[in-house]
Amino acid sequence: MQGGLGMSWTDERVELLKKLWSDGLSASQIAAELGGITRNAVIGKVHRLGLSGRAKSTSSASPRPRKARAPSHMLRIGRAAIRGNTALAHAYEMEAEAEPELIDNIIPIGQRRTLLELNEQTCRWPVGDPGSTEFFFCGGNTLAGLPYCAYHSRVAYQPASDRRRDKRPQR
Repeated sequence: MQGGLGMSWTDERVELLKKLWSDGLSASQIAAELGGITRNAVIGKVHRLGLSGRAKSTSSASPRPRKARAPSHMLRIGRAAIRGNTALAHAYEMEAEAEPELIDNIIPIGQRRTLLELNEQTCRWPVGDPGSTEFFFCGGNTLAGLPYCAYHSRVAYQPASDRRRDKRPQR
C-alpha cells in the first residue's frame, strides 16, 4: 500500500530517511524534514526497512524517564456527555485513539508558521510570547473543520465537566 496519502518513497527520500534516522533524529523531526508525511509514516517505513542502529549522542547515554501518559479515560468523551456540536466530539474521540502519545510540545522548525503563513490546513495554536522574535504558530496538520492539530485540539477542547470542576471556587 505504498504511501497511502499519495507520497511516494523515492530512492532519494529513503536515503535521506536512513541518514536522518542514523543521525538520531526523532520520527517527528524526520517527517518535518521530508515534508508531506506523518510521523507514523516515518515509523512505518523505518520498521519496514528494518532500521535500528542509531548514533547515540552523549546526552542520551542514560535512558530518559518517559513522561507518564494521561489515562486513556481522560481522552474519551462518553456518549452521555455529547451535546451541541457532535461532529467536534466525534473528531476529538477519533483523534484521541489515532495518536495516543502526546507530542512533548516539541514543534519541528520546518513545521512552524508565522501569522502570514497560516491557512486552513495549518494548526493556528500560538507558541511563546507574541512580542518576542521567537513567537510562532504550531503549523501542524489540522483536524477536519478545526483550527488546531490533534495535540492542540485535545488541549483546547476539554470536556465541559472537567472545565467546570476546575473553575468552581472552594467552599
